[in-house]
Amino acid sequence: HLVDLVLIMSVNPGFGGQSFIEYTLEKISLLVKLKEQNNYNFYIEVDGGITKDNIKKVENAGCDIIVTGTAVFKNENITAATVELKNLIMD
Repeated sequence: HLVDLVLIMSVNPGFGGQSFIEYTLEKISLLVKLKEQNNYNFYIEVDGGITKDNIKKVENAGCDIIVTGTAVFKNENITAATVELKNLIMD
């Protein structure tokens, strides 16, 4: 009840470009259950390794806020990459 946001790092913190750690999805699901069971109202944020191939899985697991870096900034067209990721979670 004292927390506004929980950040889950889905890579080992330190540098960009790492691969998403799959068991992060289990952590998200556990946090969602904790929220529901206790009527908590915090946001779940995930940061690290988010790509067009896994962003929907992260959203479906219950994430509220998604942080992307490499998937956007290592792309030739930053705007197009941002729109693509946004469209994947807006449907």
